[in-house]
Amino acid sequence: MSWLEAVVLGLVQGLTEFLPISSSAHIRISAAFAGWGDPGAAFTAVTQLGTETAVILYFRKKIGRLLVAWFRSLRRPRGWSDNPDSRMAWLVVIGTIPIAVLGLLFQDEIEHAFRDLRLIATTLIVFGIILGIADLVGRKERDLDHLTVPHGLVYGFAQALALIPGVSRSGGTVTAGRLLGYKRHEATEYAFLLAVPAVFASGLYKLTDIGGSDSPAWGPTIVGTVVAFVVGYAVIAWLMKYISTHSYMPFVLYRIALGIALFVLVGIGALAPDAGPAP
Repeated sequence: MSWLEAVVLGLVQGLTEFLPISSSAHIRISAAFAGWGDPGAAFTAVTQLGTETAVILYFRKKIGRLLVAWFRSLRRPRGWSDNPDSRMAWLVVIGTIPIAVLGLLFQDEIEHAFRDLRLIATTLIVFGIILGIADLVGRKERDLDHLTVPHGLVYGFAQALALIPGVSRSGGTVTAGRLLGYKRHEATEYAFLLAVPAVFASGLYKLTDIGGSDSPAWGPTIVGTVVAFVVGYAVIAWLMKYISTHSYMPFVLYRIALGIALFVLVGIGALAPDAGPAP
């Protein structure tokens, strides 16, 4: 991987990680359009450390409260649900379990079969439509104080679907939240918080792959991660304001259009489904 590739893909990661359009799909697609090799799941996972660091910085006060409440609840485990912050912290932990288990079980598929451009096109379209329906029919009445263990698990399984590029971590969790009746702002905020432990665990786990024969070198990976952090922070600030007065429909239409374009390009032979430009 060249330095230019690292900067471009870090920019793509930062721009798309928090939007419901799938950052892993866009990194994969960007590399294919540019004629570069697939950067791989390890590069994607490590650069996400940059975007999740942006989440920690943006929500630092709330995350700080959750951590303090969580550690206090360890001394009094029976009363974990009495305090809103400790309950939220534990529900983030509970919601992380599905993606942790499924990520380990399907590690080979994530790194190979799931990166086929035809599968990505399908998930972009299908889950885009589901997001649009959820955003339209969601009851928009619940805030995060109504979050329960069953709801946390539903959020968690929705997040786990993002192991397939094209689903979108934020898109999957926001879709679940909207179908459960949570307000748009609340569903989005919880999606961000829920992603932190899973993404950090995945990124740290994949650090050992960086510099290997099938992964980019350390230098470009670090540059891409820093770029993703800077751009990601700006995107978080914009998105939290945007969703207070707008729906997710523009992202739904974008996902469908991109998915159709991918199918066309693969169908006419302009792109190979498993690599970059077709020979």
